Amino acid sequence: MDNHTPAAPDQLDASFDIVARQDKTEADVTALRSDVDEVKARLDKVGRAAARPAISGASDTAEVKGFIDGYLRRGRVSEIKSINGQVPSDCGYAVPQSIDAMIARELIEISPIRSLAQVVQTGSAGYRKLVSTGGTASGWVSETAARPETDAPQFAEISPPTGELYANPAASQAMLDDAGFDLESWLASEIAMEFARAEGAAFVNGTGFDQPEGFLTGPVSTAEDGVRAFGSLQYIGSGDAFGFGATPEARLIDLVHTMKSGHRQGASFVMNSSTLAEVRKLKTADGAFLWQPGMVEGQPDRLLGYPVVEAEDMPDVATGAYPIAFGNFRHGYLIAERSATQILRDPFTNKPFVHFYASKRVGGQVLDSAAIKLLKIEA
Repeated sequence: MDNHTPAAPDQLDASFDIVARQDKTEADVTALRSDVDEVKARLDKVGRAAARPAISGASDTAEVKGFIDGYLRRGRVSEIKSINGQVPSDCGYAVPQSIDAMIARELIEISPIRSLAQVVQTGSAGYRKLVSTGGTASGWVSETAARPETDAPQFAEISPPTGELYANPAASQAMLDDAGFDLESWLASEIAMEFARAEGAAFVNGTGFDQPEGFLTGPVSTAEDGVRAFGSLQYIGSGDAFGFGATPEARLIDLVHTMKSGHRQGASFVMNSSTLAEVRKLKTADGAFLWQPGMVEGQPDRLLGYPVVEAEDMPDVATGAYPIAFGNFRHGYLIAERSATQILRDPFTNKPFVHFYASKRVGGQVLDSAAIKLLKIEA
């Protein structure tokens, strides 16, 4: 007689269900492990990419390398269509953002007024800004009292004059053929140096015709804030027709305090190196120097507690000149520029050299005339 009794149908169904659930659980675990392994592999890939040292600055993307090695080195236009997506204008192709960023960083470092002023990026040549000049009076009332009508706001519109800023650095073909030559950094540095030289002069003394209007170009007056016409800078005399007079510290203190306290936070003295050499010799009545050197590397020198910025385009000390400006240029001067730098490769004009014609539209104008004050050499 058989001792094994056949299992009932219900028991068989339950056994099959247990086996099926086990198979499903194992499949789910296997799928989950696969997903975890995939995520881990992606994280490892990202970590390796982040730890990899950069080669030639930020140009490790195929597009930027195509622009540098294809167009700039060899003049192959087909390799840069994917970057710009358009045919070039007469000024050439828009450079990749990595090169534009390198140019911008160098400009800030070597262009003194740009490092101080307010800079806005525009998409077109024209830029306009409304500046409040008064109105919108305020006051105090109780919780339930009627609100009296305020004065009508008053605005002035400024449109910084713009011009085409250009640079034309050149390299030999042998330099371009050298794989070890860092073309990206060299080109950014050369363009930035030429841009800084040209715009530095324009932001100070620019005529406003096909170039920015410098802050020394506009009208000036001895009238105080609130009395002068909008856009007119206030100046004070030095007390001497040939220099800073017998009490230079008094005139410089007067210059500082012609400016409202809100603008003095963040203000700087601006002068050229020749004027700075004279200022460094100035002393108070008790023999203390007005000029104070920066005590820590990277800290600016100071005059009466405010940073001193050297701008070689400021005038020398001379009768009738304005050799010293004191201002909060972030409030007082506006630079408007079209963000993209255009570049055109020219291997024909000056063979065997290859020129890189770079251009950019830049404008500038005084924004708030109460934020910049001038010292004039006069009796």
